[in-house]
Amino acid sequence: MSTDKPTYSDPSWPFVLRPATSADAPLIARMHAQSWASGYRGILPDDFLDREMSAERETHWSTRFEELAAGAGEVVIAMHDDQPIGFLCLVAPDETGSVLVDNLHALPGAKGSGLGTAMLGFAARWASDRAATSLHLFVLEPNVAAIGFYESRGWKLAGREDDTMGGIDIIALRYVLPIG
Repeated sequence: MSTDKPTYSDPSWPFVLRPATSADAPLIARMHAQSWASGYRGILPDDFLDREMSAERETHWSTRFEELAAGAGEVVIAMHDDQPIGFLCLVAPDETGSVLVDNLHALPGAKGSGLGTAMLGFAARWASDRAATSLHLFVLEPNVAAIGFYESRGWKLAGREDDTMGGIDIIALRYVLPIG
């Protein structure tokens, strides 16, 4: 998809990040569902992952892009050889000066490629450009792989929140990273 916005790249990346538009909502929903089906197997109910999640993610992203179009944040898609391999959604700084990393997903084939780390670096620059002082995100408590990923990059546990996903009660851990 062409866009009039610039892509973001770094000589060390084997991919580029391009701004997403509302026309990308179905693509983002598919990548989100694919990532959850892989990463949340054994955490969320199989019935939800296999039957309900795709439609739920489509609804979520069509609504989310309406919010983003009003200036609430930005989504970028990671592309490698003109193929999408992941995405990142950032929400504008809140009243405390923190940017929410609302979603960071590398498709299963892109895990271990440096994509997640690069997207976090992009998130920190994006937040800094908006005078934010920190980043925060939520990780499902049983998602040990994601917790290890964030902690190994300096993120610190800042709290626990009750949540509901896929029809079950679950704990979401709040992680923060100061920037600047």
